[in-house]
Order: sequence, then C-alpha cells, then structure tokens
Amino acid sequence: MPALLRSTSFSITAMTLAVIALTTLSSYTSANAQTAAAPDASSNKPVTEQIVDSLTKLAGGPHAGYRANHAKGIVTIGEFVPAPSAASITKAAHLQRTASKVTVRFSNASGVPNIPDANGNGFPKGMAIRFDLPKGVSTDMVVISTNGFPVGTPEDFLTFLKAIEASGPGVAKPTPVENFLATHPATLKFVTMPKPAPVSFATQAFYGVNAFKFTNAKGESHFGRYRIEPLAGQQFLSAEETEKATPNYLMDELPVRLKKEPVKFRISVQLAEKDDAINDGTQVWPDTRKIVELGTLTLRSVHADGSKFEKGTMFNPLTLLDGIAPSDDPILLARPAAYAVSFGRRLSNP
Repeated sequence: MPALLRSTSFSITAMTLAVIALTTLSSYTSANAQTAAAPDASSNKPVTEQIVDSLTKLAGGPHAGYRANHAKGIVTIGEFVPAPSAASITKAAHLQRTASKVTVRFSNASGVPNIPDANGNGFPKGMAIRFDLPKGVSTDMVVISTNGFPVGTPEDFLTFLKAIEASGPGVAKPTPVENFLATHPATLKFVTMPKPAPVSFATQAFYGVNAFKFTNAKGESHFGRYRIEPLAGQQFLSAEETEKATPNYLMDELPVRLKKEPVKFRISVQLAEKDDAINDGTQVWPDTRKIVELGTLTLRSVHADGSKFEKGTMFNPLTLLDGIAPSDDPILLARPAAYAVSFGRRLSNP
C-alpha cells in the first residue's frame, strides 16, 4: 500500500479522503463515532456552520487561533504581472497591464496545526492569493492541488463529514462512509486519485475547482476555472523520500529556496465549452479545452510576520473585481460563509 494512504495517529479531516476510502479508520478518535451520518435538520445552525463544526471535531479541535481546515501554512510575498492575453478574457483591473503586489499563503489540508507535511491527511495542498491594488482595493484567488472537488453541494459535503464521524472503529460494515462512497461516484473517484507529496510548494500545480464568469471590455463573456502551474515544473517525492520526509519539510524548504531565487507560477484560465458543467466542481473539464494565460506570479520572500497575517486574514473567493463574477456553483457560494465562521472563531480565540 502506498505510504500516503496508510492510516496515521492524526485525527482525520474533510480532506483525508484517500485515507478514508482505502484504509481502516484506526486513526479516528471521536467519542461520537456512532452518531447519525447526516446533516442535523433540526439544528438552528446553517449548513456552512455545521460544516465548520464537523471539520473542527474531526481535527480534534478546536485549536485556538487556527483555521478549521488548512490550519498549517506559510505566507510569502511577491508580485503578479498580467499577460497581454488576459485582457481578451476579462477587464478585471488586476489582470490588465499594471503589476500587483501579492501575498500568497500555501497550506496543508486538515485542521491539525502540526500535521506532517508529507502525511496523506494533509492533501490536497492549498494556495490562497491576495492581489493588492491601489486605494486599498484587493481581490482573492483560492485554489487547491487537485483538479476537481469530491462533492457538488454543501449539503453533500456535510453528509460526507457526518459519515466520517460515524465510521469509527467497531462500526458494522458497510460503514456510513462506505455507504456514502458507494452512492457518490465522484467522491469515490476523488478519493482514489493519486496525491503524491510535492518536492516543494514551488513544484506543485494548483486548480480552481469552481467556475467564474469572465467578461472583457467588449462585453464578451466566458466561464472558466483557474489553473496555476509552477514554472519549475511539477516535482514529487518518491515513496522512499516521502517516508523519510521531516514533519515540516515543505515549510522549511520554501524559505531556503526563496533566498536563492524567486519562485514563479503561470496563472491561466481554462475555458468551458457549451456542454461543460459550470456549477459542479466534481465535473473536471477535458484537457482539450482552451487555456488562456493570465500572467506570471513571482514570489520573492517569506512574509516577515506571516503568522500574524494568516491569523488575522480571511481569504474570500467572492471578493471580486468588475470583469469577474461567480458562477452558481453552490460550493463556491457557500465558501465565504464557512470561511467567515472559521475566521470569527479564530479571532475570538487567538
């Protein structure tokens, strides 16, 4: 069995899907393993808050001062220079000719603050970008290291989390999570997707799993999803290297790399065609779809006070500029609300 899919001593979280599907849940320590595997219809809380509650519980939290998911991260700074082709797709200010300062946070999935970087429970990796424009204007981009999302609605996401909660040791087969996977082929496909450990955050590609509507100065519109590719190329650890990786190897490697040279990524948008699903992140578009380059992201250093920044900052994928609008993807529309719950708890429990 691949090293990344072996169970560990860490509590599982929403993004430990490969581990859940392909191993036992011996790492699961919830005292409520026998609870119902479905959203609580009687709860006065909205589904997005229930999601944060489940993420926190599955991570063994709450962990004061940390995100409910993607708790462990590192913050960098640099700039973004738009490509000439970007204006053909959108009139958004940060994608025109003027360069923008950027702050970028890389992270591991899970709400466990000290999760080892190569641990399978830390996938997919996350990347959040804040573009800073004049007069205090900013816009965010939030992406992950897998092309596609395991579920299509917040309700299914919560049901999946509840199924994990109810599938601890000793639960009769088939377990709630096994039942969920049996009836959700997109989730099953996601959990069996290889998720190798990257050599560096600088050698990992990232994807926007939700579609946005891009409109140019002529009023022409296209739906598209972000793609972010490392100019150094994708590079991953071997199985042997993964086994030997130190707990903080990604967090330690990036500052060393940045002291030697900048790290660069190409940001592009993949355009949907007529019959492509634009409101369902589980539906991955074919690689044959047109890709338009938006520009080059260059990271130059680690943020001098990254810990303070990440604790006091909420990235919001719906903080958008004129020329980019959200699709009706229910996961996309729910993300800011869930992030806000996590952010509020982080501020109230520093």
